[in-house]
Amino acid sequence: MTRNDNLHLYEEIMLLALRDEEGTIASGAMYNYAVAGAILAELLLEERICIEEPRRNKKLVTLANDTSLGDDLLDECLERIETVRRRKQPGNWVSHFANIKQLKHRVATRLCERGILQADEDKVLLLFTRKIYPEIDPGPERRIIDRMEEAIFTDTDEIDPETVVLISLAQRTGILRVVFDKKALKARKQRIEQIINGEIIGKAAGDAIAAMQAAVMAACIVPTMTATTVAH
Repeated sequence: MTRNDNLHLYEEIMLLALRDEEGTIASGAMYNYAVAGAILAELLLEERICIEEPRRNKKLVTLANDTSLGDDLLDECLERIETVRRRKQPGNWVSHFANIKQLKHRVATRLCERGILQADEDKVLLLFTRKIYPEIDPGPERRIIDRMEEAIFTDTDEIDPETVVLISLAQRTGILRVVFDKKALKARKQRIEQIINGEIIGKAAGDAIAAMQAAVMAACIVPTMTATTVAH
């Protein structure tokens, strides 16, 4: 099953992290690292960056093509990579992107413009106002979940690279447990590991996909302590 809503990877992961009716981030979902990992992955998939290994066990992100992607957030992140004084490792860039100001609201606003979410406000403890983004068009998220469900709960070997990345990100950042039943996921643990290790992508995906997978996996091993810093 392939993507059919023309959403960016970072938009897809945000849809999964948000609770549909409440419009808030699901408990335990490290959405900011998931969104940041998706940005890095998309820049790799679009061949704007590559991963080089000048020394053993040290991978560095390198600019490959500075052509605009026509997306404000992706182009901003690409420019940051282009203008940095010293190259960084993938995990450093994920941490950097995860701390972009108003990241959640910028992505959610894009999804509102697409007619998928609705911007609203509610009160916390009757004192503080916060922005929330309830879902008004469940179709796109349903199709994302269908893709992931087919990849995880069947034995298909036809999984597009974006879905592989999406499952990898969701697994590493706690979002997969939000989307699917924990017991069902446990029963498919081996299958999930095969997916996130790149074993089911197939030879046709080529070296670029293999490099992208390795980079995203390295970047999304987030210390447990960061979970307490995620803002809802």
